[in-house]
Amino acid sequence: MTSVHFMEMLKARWAEGKFVCVGLDPDFDKIPRHIKEKHVDSGFVSKNTAVKEFLRAIITATDDLVCAYKPNAAFFEGLSENGGSTLRDAMLNVKSLARFDVPIIYDAKRADIGNTNRGYVESAFGVYGADAITISPYFGREAVQPFLDCTNKGIIVLCRTSNPGADEFQDLLVEGQGPVYRVVAQNVANEWNSNGNCLLVVGATTPDELADVRGVVGDIPILIPGIGAQGGDLEAAVRNGMDSEGKGFIINVSRSVLYASSDEDFAEAARAEVLRLNNAITEVLEAAR
Repeated sequence: MTSVHFMEMLKARWAEGKFVCVGLDPDFDKIPRHIKEKHVDSGFVSKNTAVKEFLRAIITATDDLVCAYKPNAAFFEGLSENGGSTLRDAMLNVKSLARFDVPIIYDAKRADIGNTNRGYVESAFGVYGADAITISPYFGREAVQPFLDCTNKGIIVLCRTSNPGADEFQDLLVEGQGPVYRVVAQNVANEWNSNGNCLLVVGATTPDELADVRGVVGDIPILIPGIGAQGGDLEAAVRNGMDSEGKGFIINVSRSVLYASSDEDFAEAARAEVLRLNNAITEVLEAAR
């Protein structure tokens, strides 16, 4: 488990113009057929070994281009009873295969009372060796304090998510304070971030809300999902999400990179897609300066 502060790792990647985070969300049905066929044993396909080979190839092909990797717990837990070991293998591969110090964001969206969260902390950072984790703010600061106390880890708080139904609760108005998502942003910026290790999740699918959150939190980093399959606009996400230094944002993509090709060139296609996104982000940043 690295002792380097997540924020320092992230800033080092930004300094090199790397803003793309690849979500490691393995959908077994979408993995190239030739990989699955290699792991057939007596008519049964070993999902875990196929996924491991697939993700190793993706990591090796893109590690010099990304600012982070973000494995999503649900995709691994749904593989089989061995999904947890596959998740840990994916994280270890980032550390061992990557030629660069690429941080790992564990997309677990944890939320519970404090005692339970201490177990989640040990799991995320002790067992899996993640550098950051996504959490829900719903239980309040008292409950999530075990995460906030991990001073060298990134604590990424759900704020205004990218799913179509997010407005059901997140846009509800709080008297005198505005929508719930803004209250979350204000609390994180003003109360939770005393260790300088907080980030926020705001979807690219709501660019106005993204701009609103950026105005509330100053230069606190924002993780921005929703580009690609969910329809978020990359240019709007970059312009509304960047901080005062033209950095401070993470563009998360998954399906458009992982499944850029279903053939034997899948890793090369994934690399090409990350390169395309990096170039597009650079163009927006240069135009904004």
